[in-house]
Amino acid sequence: MTGTDARYDAVVFDNDGILTEITDGAVFRAAIRDAFEAAGVSDPPGEHVEALYGTTAADVRRICDHHGIDPGPFWRHRDDEAARRQKEAIRTGEKPLYPDVEAILEIGADVGVVSNNQHETVRFIVEHFDLAPPVETVYGREHSVTGIERKKPDTHYLDRALADLGTTYALYVGDSEKDVVAARRAGIDSAFVRRPHRNDYRMAPDPTYEISSLAELHGLCDAGGRSRATARRGRESH
Repeated sequence: MTGTDARYDAVVFDNDGILTEITDGAVFRAAIRDAFEAAGVSDPPGEHVEALYGTTAADVRRICDHHGIDPGPFWRHRDDEAARRQKEAIRTGEKPLYPDVEAILEIGADVGVVSNNQHETVRFIVEHFDLAPPVETVYGREHSVTGIERKKPDTHYLDRALADLGTTYALYVGDSEKDVVAARRAGIDSAFVRRPHRNDYRMAPDPTYEISSLAELHGLCDAGGRSRATARRGRESH
């Protein structure tokens, strides 16, 4: 582990590649094709399907304009279908938790999840794997073009999670450059987890920490964080 020796009272986790294994790209491509079919485009060009995989709002609007499709309903259908397919993959074990996720159950800090995946998918993961508690707040993106615009490295959902947890002295844990950038923009530290799928991954800027397992987070958290933050939110609600 590299970084400082801080004691955080909250830890916020990315999901895909951190809590659960990454979803097979075929799931999203199938959801995109299904959305095209529902919009009356039975054989979309392969390059348009690929462009909408890990896409931007500008690409969605451009491609929908090319086909004469309303981007709002189109993307909502795509996200609904992607969430449905991912939930099925979770139920069948095709998208499992990483074994070291059990480390967060006794992490000694308030816990949140912020992901670029659909909110419905991320909420289902927390419920299906019985992660609440310790997970107290969950944000995935809205099933809309606006939701795409709010993806990390934008801090929209991360800011909301930090507000829910009542702290800015937090650590964000992810597996990509956009996670590190989002943490820096939100004014908090970051931990990059070098999972096997990130063996050769390079990024800028550097994270505060680089770790290989979530178990390494235990030494970074303040055991009193959860109780203090809970008490603070209780006072603020009166």
